[in-house]
Amino acid sequence: MTAPAILQLGPVLAYLDWAGVFVFALSGALLAAEKKQTLVTFVFFAVITGVGGGTVRDLLIGAPVFWIHQNVTLIICFAAAIIAWLLPARTWRGTALLWLDAIGLAAYATYGAAKGMAYGVAPLPAMGMGVLTACTGGIVRDVLAGEPSILMRPELYVTAAALSAALMVALLLLGVPATLAGAIAALAGFALRAAALRRGWSLPAYRR
Repeated sequence: MTAPAILQLGPVLAYLDWAGVFVFALSGALLAAEKKQTLVTFVFFAVITGVGGGTVRDLLIGAPVFWIHQNVTLIICFAAAIIAWLLPARTWRGTALLWLDAIGLAAYATYGAAKGMAYGVAPLPAMGMGVLTACTGGIVRDVLAGEPSILMRPELYVTAAALSAALMVALLLLGVPATLAGAIAALAGFALRAAALRRGWSLPAYRR
C-alpha cells in the first residue's frame, strides 16, 4: 500500500496513535518528575518516550517518520510534559506510571501493527512492528533514567503488546473493519496488561 493507504484504516486508529503518543509522553515526563528534574528534562523525556517506538517502526517499514512532517505530535508531547510539571505530586505517585504505560502499550501496539499492514509488511513482521512500536519508547525512557527496563519486570508486558498486535493483524486479514478491529485489539491488550498488574500474572521463568 502507498502512504495514503494508512488513512483508509479509520479514524479510531489515528486516535489510538495520538493516545499512545500522549500517554507514553506523559509517562516519560512523570518519570522525570520522580527524578526531580527540570522542565527541559520533562520535555526531553516526554518526546523521546512518545515518539521513540514509532520512529523506529517507520524507519524499518520505509514510511515517512510520523512526527517529522506535522506539528501535532510534538505539541502533544509538550502538552504532556507541561501537565506532568503542573500536576501535584500525589497525582502521579504510586502506580500511575504503570497504568499510563498499559494504556500506551495497547494503543501503540495496535496502531503499529495496522500501519505495518498498511505499508505492505507481511503479517508476522507487522505483528513485530506493533510490539516494537509499543515497547521501544518505554525501554529508552527507562535506560536514560537508570531504571530497570520494562522488559525485566515479571508481569506480562511484551505479551500484552503482542496480543494487541496479533489480534489487529488477524482481524484485518479476516476482513473486519479497521475501526472495529482496532478497538477490539487495543481493549484486549489493555485488559491483559491490567490483569497482569492486578494479579501479578507472568510467564514461567527459565529455572534450569
